[in-house]
Amino acid sequence: MELLDLAELQDNRILAALPLEDQERLLPALTRVMLPIKTVLFEPGQAIGVIHFPLSGVVSLVAPLEGGAIVEVATIGNEGIVGIPLEPGGGSLGVRAISQVTGHAARMDASRFLAEVDGSSRLGVLIRRYLPALFGQIAQAAACNRLHSNEERLSRWLLMSHDRVGRDQFAITHEFLGQMLGSRRATVTLSAGVLQAAGLIRYRRGLVVILDRQGLEEVACECYAVVRRGLERVFAQPLS
Repeated sequence: MELLDLAELQDNRILAALPLEDQERLLPALTRVMLPIKTVLFEPGQAIGVIHFPLSGVVSLVAPLEGGAIVEVATIGNEGIVGIPLEPGGGSLGVRAISQVTGHAARMDASRFLAEVDGSSRLGVLIRRYLPALFGQIAQAAACNRLHSNEERLSRWLLMSHDRVGRDQFAITHEFLGQMLGSRRATVTLSAGVLQAAGLIRYRRGLVVILDRQGLEEVACECYAVVRRGLERVFAQPLS
């Protein structure tokens, strides 16, 4: 863990949206941590002791099922927060948070976070805007996993990850993609092959390269645009 500087806070949209005076007050309470792929930030029912503002990379909220399978219910990157505690003392959530693309995050103690968002603080205003967008993404994922094709869902996932990592190339394995999408590895291989044959991506040995973003948007289900609009509303209005 390392201390951050003010410039690094701009890498997370929640922190960047705060006035300079708020950023300066929060800075001593934040430390930079690296989140290698497959890092578990918390398990279902585990008390939330720290929260993370992703600066880069991607974290998934997943629902573990009997037999070891997991299904992704939300994708969080530099637009949001991982592990928002719901009550004093940390509380708990019914999901697992796991890093799916290596990156860095700004970490804050949960008790300090709760103190900061209490009342009418500007960070509190942002959090109250962000939570409906996050819950909306979870609800949309439930419908998406039930109704849309594997190619549509894979395209949506790639677009959401592309938005968050800010680069065209990132590492992800077939196995992990299958877990995120709730599909067998062979199904993911077939779907990735379809997108690759169409010239939309290049995927080899755990490395994805986005070749045609517009084409991916055309293949993806409407869930991508719905979730993106919900997140953009968080930042659409100025803070009072």
